[in-house]
Amino acid sequence: MNRKLIPFLLILLGSVFHLHAQTIRVLSFNIHHGNPPAEKESIINLDTIATIIKNSKADLVGLQEIDVNLGRSYFENQAKKLAQLTGMYYIFSKGIDLEKGEYGTAILSKQPIERVEKHFLPSPVESERRSLAVIEVTIHKKKLLFANTHLDLRDKNKIEQAKFITHRFKNEKLPVILVGDLNSEPKDPAITELGKVFIKSNIANGFTFPQDKPNTEIDYIMINKTANAKFANHRILDEKYASDHRPLYVEVNIK
Repeated sequence: MNRKLIPFLLILLGSVFHLHAQTIRVLSFNIHHGNPPAEKESIINLDTIATIIKNSKADLVGLQEIDVNLGRSYFENQAKKLAQLTGMYYIFSKGIDLEKGEYGTAILSKQPIERVEKHFLPSPVESERRSLAVIEVTIHKKKLLFANTHLDLRDKNKIEQAKFITHRFKNEKLPVILVGDLNSEPKDPAITELGKVFIKSNIANGFTFPQDKPNTEIDYIMINKTANAKFANHRILDEKYASDHRPLYVEVNIK
């Protein structure tokens, strides 16, 4: 082969892959109900959270620790407010009732949300109830599912919760992106269980907690193995103020 042709062919192949791959920008962020850890508990700063989301240009966002109509966050529906501030569609998924309001997770999407599932996750040991939220959405003419969760701290509970998730998605035909604060390090049993169905994006020292000097990896972005996808641009955002977690950003390329 003419050596002069090799660079041209490589560029051509790269262009073909680009045309047939669909890049989806994903963000997962435990926002600590909008209370920056360095501030008093009375300080709620959703504007900073919204700026982080907008600057990431994420297509899909999974948020954990969301208040709806709670006194500590001035009776704001934080899921709705963040959707307004970012110009995105949203759903809220309740974990528990708290005071006269609710506490749980939220999903933001640049594209209209076509279908919603909300599941309460099992807790064999008495604890704070957790949920799994799932939306169906079409991005780049590709239909997919986006799931967000916040697993329990207790080992027995989070293993059973991981089993619930793998059971729900083990036969799923659509691509499934799963994100969340899983309260588990990479070698923990809950992550091993999820690994039966999902592959996770990872980088060396992909630590997200605590925000000031992160040394623990407990926030994840995954996709089901059958989706034939690739990860790119895995980044822990350099954000130390907004929450006790750092935001996790990953690009998912689905052929």
